[in-house]
Amino acid sequence: MRRQIIMGVAALFVLLCLITSSFTVREYEQVVVTQFGRPIGSAITTPGINFKMPFIQTANVFEKRFMEWVGDPNQLPTKDKKFIFVETYARWQITDPLQFFKRLTNERGAQSRLDDILDGETRNVVAKNNIEELVRSSNRKPELDSIGEVLGDSLAVVSVGRDRMQEMILKSANKQAIELGIKILDFRFKRINYVQEVQAQVYERMKSERFRIADKFRSEGQGEASKINGEKDRELKNIQSAAFKRAEEIKGKADASAAAIYAAAYNQSGQSQSLYGFLKSMETLEKTFSEKTSVVLSTNSEIYQYLKKSN
Repeated sequence: MRRQIIMGVAALFVLLCLITSSFTVREYEQVVVTQFGRPIGSAITTPGINFKMPFIQTANVFEKRFMEWVGDPNQLPTKDKKFIFVETYARWQITDPLQFFKRLTNERGAQSRLDDILDGETRNVVAKNNIEELVRSSNRKPELDSIGEVLGDSLAVVSVGRDRMQEMILKSANKQAIELGIKILDFRFKRINYVQEVQAQVYERMKSERFRIADKFRSEGQGEASKINGEKDRELKNIQSAAFKRAEEIKGKADASAAAIYAAAYNQSGQSQSLYGFLKSMETLEKTFSEKTSVVLSTNSEIYQYLKKSN
């Protein structure tokens, strides 16, 4: 019975040794084998099954794929003394696992070291350039309004640009990262913004600038509207004066025709002429006098003669 127990324990120990002595390296992994904390041999980067001494040696697995680094928002001063918040990110890869293990031990240590390297290089590059260089990559033509004037402030000339600054940070950071067994593949500015104290001033300036442009367009529109209304009034008066002239001409012709008809009708005899004179006098009296009208007439007046006859 004791012999069977010993044999079972021995078999279990052998099985445990076999299990702990083998390890698998996947396609996206690379391994450094250590003995009592010290690296043994070169790094294993080829996928497959490998063996090590059980209980004594340890397989330290590292990523072969690209990894992401995200920087914390930092308040940085630019060359023109403007304080801004800058957020950055980068991609990196372990290129020398053995050197990486010796200098950084693990990926958490790498992230901490990248914080120091990339944040420091970002601060140095930002401090040497104006804010225009940080937000723009090239020079472009300013926007013009309808009359050819520049909208807003004139654009500053960019000599370095955002893309070039990112390349400068990437190049300087890789000079330090190569000693750590890693390579920074890409670096980008994720977000750039003014500090809270300056944002309100910038927004007010943007609002006032837009209000100025809006007032300018509004005044131009009002001027154009006044011009159109003036032309409309002038054309209306021309049309009305021409119509009035035409109406007076027609009315004059009509009065002339009517006078000719009256003359032809009442000139036929002396009695018709007397009737015409009487009717015109009565028409004049009707239009001129009322119940409260008082007049002084001469005895030689034609109207008096009609009144005398009626009396």
